[in-house]
Amino acid sequence: MFQALDRTDDFHFPGSSGQEPLDLVFIEGFSGETVIGIHDSEMHAPQPVIIDLCAGIPRVLACETDRIADTIDYGALRERLQRLLREHGVQLLEALAEQVARIAIDEFHAHWVRVRVVKPRKFEDTAAVGVLIERRRPVPSPAAARAATLRLIGHGLVPGGR
Repeated sequence: MFQALDRTDDFHFPGSSGQEPLDLVFIEGFSGETVIGIHDSEMHAPQPVIIDLCAGIPRVLACETDRIADTIDYGALRERLQRLLREHGVQLLEALAEQVARIAIDEFHAHWVRVRVVKPRKFEDTAAVGVLIERRRPVPSPAAARAATLRLIGHGLVPGGR
């Protein structure tokens, strides 16, 4: 089983600049059924999958505010994973894991994510087969940040203004 907090002694929170620690929010052992695979026997009936997700975000404001809006709502993330299993349309676990990572980064604003997707007992002589990926939010280049500021100014908005 994926242990989200294992190896923290040598874990320097990938995706951070090294100056800003990340807080980790995780879902471990999310299980559901979906149609996924490349063999004909897998393409017609749902099969079980287990998803483990660990998402890093810069120091969570929720530590001070005690508001769910200031962190990743793992209840909402769980519901999004349920929807994904119904709608994904991919064949490979790698592609499904990538979709999970994109959801965590794009929709839930994670800066770093580790996703593990497995098919339990896929073969009678294995506990599980699967994939483990890590992804990071791209760091915008200084030129992209300047362009975004100029777009705001072009729309009559002044960064830092009221």
